[in-house]
Amino acid sequence: MKDFASLFADLDGTTKTNEKVSALKRYFGKVSKSEAAWAVYFLTGRRIKQLVKSGQLARWAVDEAQIPDWLFDDCYDMVGDLGETIALILPSTDAHAEGSLDYWIEEKVHKLRGASELTQKAIVLEAWNNSSDLERFLFNKLLTGAFRVGVSQQLIVKALAEFSGIEARIISQRLMGDWNPTPEFFEKLIDTDGGSADLSRPYPFYLAFPLTENETLLLGPAPNWFAEWKWDGIRAQLIKRNNEITIWSRGEELLTDRFPEIVEEAAGLKDGVVLDGEILPFKEGDVLPFQMLQKRIGRKNLSKKILDEIPVVFMAYDILEEDSKDLRDEPLRVRRERLDHVLSTRDKVESQQEFMQLQLFAPCMTQLSPALRVSPTMQAHSWEEMKTIRDTASAMKVEGLMLKHRESKYGTGRQKGFWWKWKVDPFTIDTVMVAAQPGHGKRAGLFTDYTFAVWQGNELVPIAKAYSGLTDEEIKRVDAFVRENTTGRYGPLRTVKPTQVFELAFDGLQASTRHKSGIALRFPRILRWRFDKPVAEIDSVDSVSKLIPQTHYPNGF
Repeated sequence: MKDFASLFADLDGTTKTNEKVSALKRYFGKVSKSEAAWAVYFLTGRRIKQLVKSGQLARWAVDEAQIPDWLFDDCYDMVGDLGETIALILPSTDAHAEGSLDYWIEEKVHKLRGASELTQKAIVLEAWNNSSDLERFLFNKLLTGAFRVGVSQQLIVKALAEFSGIEARIISQRLMGDWNPTPEFFEKLIDTDGGSADLSRPYPFYLAFPLTENETLLLGPAPNWFAEWKWDGIRAQLIKRNNEITIWSRGEELLTDRFPEIVEEAAGLKDGVVLDGEILPFKEGDVLPFQMLQKRIGRKNLSKKILDEIPVVFMAYDILEEDSKDLRDEPLRVRRERLDHVLSTRDKVESQQEFMQLQLFAPCMTQLSPALRVSPTMQAHSWEEMKTIRDTASAMKVEGLMLKHRESKYGTGRQKGFWWKWKVDPFTIDTVMVAAQPGHGKRAGLFTDYTFAVWQGNELVPIAKAYSGLTDEEIKRVDAFVRENTTGRYGPLRTVKPTQVFELAFDGLQASTRHKSGIALRFPRILRWRFDKPVAEIDSVDSVSKLIPQTHYPNGF
């Protein structure tokens, strides 16, 4: 644990990439493969399921620190993180943790699973009392599943690549998907001979950067770019290798059993194929709101009723592997030809008029089967023409356009230059703040999470919660307002006088029976604080309801 704590201190103590990479390389060269495997596991954002209830940890810490509950609660409100609060209130010790990181995980954390509360308390107290302040802090963070440090997965990959002498893209793929942090895994991770590959493993996803309208002219001639609809679904890779089908989300979650209709249709694919695309809720020729997909994913059991109510499609827009050959270094124009070859069954369009209808109004008619479809590519002679296409996005129930250079390879992670997301302008409404509660982490101790309302008759009805969009100075001013204008307290939540108007931006909305307003907003965020607008003139439930899309695709899909 001492080596891992030293690594954490090194990583947390610098913002320089080269210094972080050097610290990681020193660490991997010093510790055992077992410890290195666990370190990579945690540093890449993976977590152990919390085995002790937060309330129990807090209670044990209060007893050890011999402080009243109210003082712990106040400290927790100020710090904003349970593990850090506990580490701060416990009496300091001169002890240092004995044993490596893997020893602490396997001999302490894992032994909490299924143990009685008495046994769990004994293990946790022994760990607290026999570790330094930093080691105790790290133990708490690992125990609660809240461990974070200022390194990205790409930085971890860079360090492992330099440490092992293996290409970063190979390390990236070996880290994808499900794996167990064992010595054998770490050995295969840095094995220059390759070792046996997990055939279900996806490729690292290539991600796009946001683009503004003013930046389009910097991209060069518009004909050099493919445009695609920016679908609002779950980014996924569909893999068929050795006649086994797997579906992975961008978050490296295995989704195969959640989408049986896609698996069934993928049986018709030839072997050795990996497709990149979007899983969309889709019924009767119409894309359904993303929230419908969330409703389906949230179900433990997929009944026939839910499958009938919320069917899905896989909208493919890239092919990464064909006949078991990696195609990622091929230009996008070639990959798209291969994708059309693998999935398309329709004849080529015969006229420009038919082409425009296909591209703009029925963009998913190219399909291998009802559940496997090809997202179309569109091209324009100028950026003005491309903007005209983008402006149809709201009617198409998509978020805008993806712009991809025709010659682009399929990269790893977010790389600026060749893939861009050009979203339509968001919806906006005027609301009034009616409640607030403290944030967490760096925002602990400040009221930063706000509830906003609109009119329904003469009553203010909550319509959204948002916490992003304000500057640090504005957050301080809102915090002061909340403290001076509190009208009620409900745990950490405070209701406030409804006098401050804010303009919210959001990406979409739909009718919802779960919300008192009857409306659910997609990605609400604060656009600006409107001192110029009185509360009487903010939006109403009726005016917001008129923004709910009613458009359906002509002639369906």
